[in-house]
Amino acid sequence: MEKICVLDENKICDDCGECNVCDLDPNKICDNCMKCVHTGADYNAIEIDEIIDDGTASEAFEQLRKDLAETNEDTPFDCFRDQRP
Repeated sequence: MEKICVLDENKICDDCGECNVCDLDPNKICDNCMKCVHTGADYNAIEIDEIIDDGTASEAFEQLRKDLAETNEDTPFDCFRDQRP
């Protein structure tokens, strides 16, 4: 299966390396120095502009609920219970 480019979903990855370029210095390959994360701000934020849901997570979650219900060990997952009256 061909890998899709993480920067352009309409492009097949050709290992160009553009996804490894440093966000702070475009002439540098990212070396995980974390300077882009540790900016001195009280908090950092990432803007989410799209959520892609292929449905696999919900299927896995439902299977987990069924498995836990069989063993009666779902107490840690009470926060996921349906809250509707």
